[in-house]
Formats: sequence, C-alpha cells, structure tokens
Amino acid sequence: MVWARPMTDAECTLRYLVGLDVNMAFGAGANGLAVGLGAPTHVKAPVFDPKLPGSWLVDLSHVDLSRVKVAKDTWADLDSSLLPSPFTPKGEHPTGPAWYATPTVAYAQELGYDVAPLEAWVQYDNGRYLDGWYQRLRDAHLATMADLGVDADLSPEDFLAAMDGYKDRDPELALVLSAIKATAKGSIGKMRERPRGENWRPGEPWRALSRPTWRPDIRAAVISRTRINLHRKIVKHAAFTGQYPIAVNHDCVVYASNGPSPLDFLPYRQGKPLPGGFKLGINPGLVKHEGTQTVLWGEQVREKFNAPELNLARFIKDGEITNADNGE
Repeated sequence: MVWARPMTDAECTLRYLVGLDVNMAFGAGANGLAVGLGAPTHVKAPVFDPKLPGSWLVDLSHVDLSRVKVAKDTWADLDSSLLPSPFTPKGEHPTGPAWYATPTVAYAQELGYDVAPLEAWVQYDNGRYLDGWYQRLRDAHLATMADLGVDADLSPEDFLAAMDGYKDRDPELALVLSAIKATAKGSIGKMRERPRGENWRPGEPWRALSRPTWRPDIRAAVISRTRINLHRKIVKHAAFTGQYPIAVNHDCVVYASNGPSPLDFLPYRQGKPLPGGFKLGINPGLVKHEGTQTVLWGEQVREKFNAPELNLARFIKDGEITNADNGE
C-alpha cells in the first residue's frame, strides 16, 4: 500500500513525524499462509470461505471504515477520512466489484461486514507451501541480528538502544542481513517476473512463464496478507489512541508525535504493547524505528514541491528528497 494525506491542524501542532518499519513484512505475510498446490477451480456465486486460497470477484465498497469491529463483540467509531482503504493498492475507497485474494476478503468480514462474491477461482488442493522458506529466513535474520547485538527478547527501550547504529558494528554481517532481506522480498517478486528484454514482443510468452515458481497467485496472496497485517495494526492503534497515520509506504508507516521516539506515541503499558497493535522488536512482523523528522520538515517539503499529499514515509529515514515524489 502506498498512501498519504495532508496533516490535520491538530497534527501540525505536534513536533515530530516518526516512522515505523515492519521487519521482513513479506516474510511475515507468508508465514502460515495457505496457498494453492494444484489447479484452480472456477465457481459461480460462491459462498466465501476464508480458509480457501483463491481470487474472488466481490464488491467491498460497502465496507465503512468509520465503524468497524476491533474485537469479537466490540465496534469502534473511527475517522475514515484519515485512514487508507485496505482494498486498493493506493488506499482509495473501492467503487465496485474487483478481484481480491482470500486474505483481503476475509479482512472485510473481520471488520464486521458481509461479503457476497460474484465468482471465484479457488484452489481446493492447498497447503502452507512457504512455511519452510519463511522459517529458514526468519532464523537467519534473528541469528544475524543477535550477532549484531540485537536480541529478540529485549525490552522496548533496550531494543531501540541496541538498534542505534547496529549495522556499523560489523559491516560484513550487515551485508549478510541485507542479503536475507533481499531474498525475502525478491523471492515474492520473482513469482510474477515480467519480460526482461530478450527481444520479447507483446502477445508472446516470456521465459519466466515456464518456470514452476512463476506463481502470481501466491505473490498476490502474500501481498494481500502483508497489507492486511499492517492495516489491522493501524486500525487497532486508531481505535485505542485516536492517532491516525500520515503516510504509508508498503511496510513503513508515519505518525505525528510530541516526541521523537516510537515510545512517545505507542501505547505501551508496563512494557507490554497494545494487543494486535504495533510492537517493537526484531521478529518478522514486529516493527523498528525507521526514522524521525520534524513536522516543520514535513510541511516545508510538501510546500516546496506543492504536494500536500507527498508521501513522507518514503523519506522519513534520512529526510533527503532529491526530486518530487511521483507515486511510483
């Protein structure tokens, strides 16, 4: 998801913009995910099954983010104008039927709304094909981070301190860590590899199509689940704190805060995070501090480029912007 909005008057009175980044977001999205192992089956007017991998043609425009379920019998009233929609890549509200992977449709139900698919391609033969891949990458990630001085069981305060300059402690290990992260992200991208030159012409097949790992359905399911995982945390956080994101860039989300640290706005209580919300830590799916800039910086760069919805999550890490953000 790539989405941003102008800051409210209240947010402009705060001092800082703080970015959170999800560790190995695609890996966490793949963990435990059921994907198809055989050929898909076309079904007309199916009853939605959240345990059945597939692609569903369904209208989700009736899902109203101003009132959503945040627990089994608990509804929350939110300001939907300050939230991205989880049903489109750029956070816009859907306007009619579209094809969605199973995790997205299941999330609409989780938010408290009925779904009625018009048709679907479902995969009755399915399993957790990516679990072994994820577990190896997770173990490598945790072991490398521990070697860099960042353990998985640190308190939030100690975790933030340990993460300060961690890559400088051993540049070679930092390269190993980058390779692990690139494998997690790049492997999912390879599942829908596009033509790569080779004199390809429109309408012709390209080499990647013949590979058993060319699985755009698996890629779509992982992206769907990754997007939903982040959106769920955003909703839980908004319902509990009244705070809304200013910008989202895939696995990075930015909030306005009175202080420069994530602990200045994350609702920790005696070291424990909000259940279902953002939790600091190094495990895949948990978040780390991506960077902090001032609200004044954010307003100045948006004014400079005449872009009130410039995606500040792209630049929160170091604050450097070399040209206007075109959304790509």
